Amino acid sequence: MFALGACQQWIDEVELPGVVVESEYHLEGLVVRGATRDWAKSAVRPARYGEPVPIGLSMYCLQGTTRRGRLVRRGIVAADPRFFPLGGFIELYAGRTYLGRFLVDDTGKRIKGSRVDLWTPNCREASDYGLKRGTAVRSLP
Repeated sequence: MFALGACQQWIDEVELPGVVVESEYHLEGLVVRGATRDWAKSAVRPARYGEPVPIGLSMYCLQGTTRRGRLVRRGIVAADPRFFPLGGFIELYAGRTYLGRFLVDDTGKRIKGSRVDLWTPNCREASDYGLKRGTAVRSLP
């Protein structure tokens, strides 16, 4: 039971909004659960903060500038802005392996829906990587 305000009304339940917790520390063995395979098929909105999204994960090695006009570099990804807005951050997992926190700074012709492309300076590494299943979690700036 909770007493709220000066009127002293008693309320049986209080529902609080969810909380996203971020940490600078990498926790080994952390497993992200909750992403459903059909999320991308029914999604008509960007991913919410903390919401796990199943993705196809690949790499690219193009040189030049990103969609936002910055030079390509480590730590950026290309994504569909309908799912992950440009300028936002996402945490990426390939299977159960944590890949890190990345800036969504680029888009691409082949990057549609729930697909994310990691930038790498090594084109051989990009072609060897192929397409993997993963999970992306939109994080706060």
